[in-house]
Amino acid sequence: MLGCGNIPFMAAQNIQERKIELIQWLSLIEDDSVIDKVAKVRDESVADWWDDISEAEKGSIAAGIADADAGSLKPHTDARAKYEKWL
Repeated sequence: MLGCGNIPFMAAQNIQERKIELIQWLSLIEDDSVIDKVAKVRDESVADWWDDISEAEKGSIAAGIADADAGSLKPHTDARAKYEKWL
């Protein structure tokens, strides 16, 4: 059965319809306090991926940023040429 991830097609369609209804409703709201409440719900429901990764992953990212800042990067064309046979 088609759908979004583990959601069956009909349920996914229903969710999409509800999202559209909410977007339309939200576009008509003039009350700042309601907008603030919706924004707060959004902010609380969005997880920061940084908090979900391991310390090893954070270290790898930091090392990559340090390499980039130091200009120690290789062009994509070099990597592609080296690993072409596996791509």
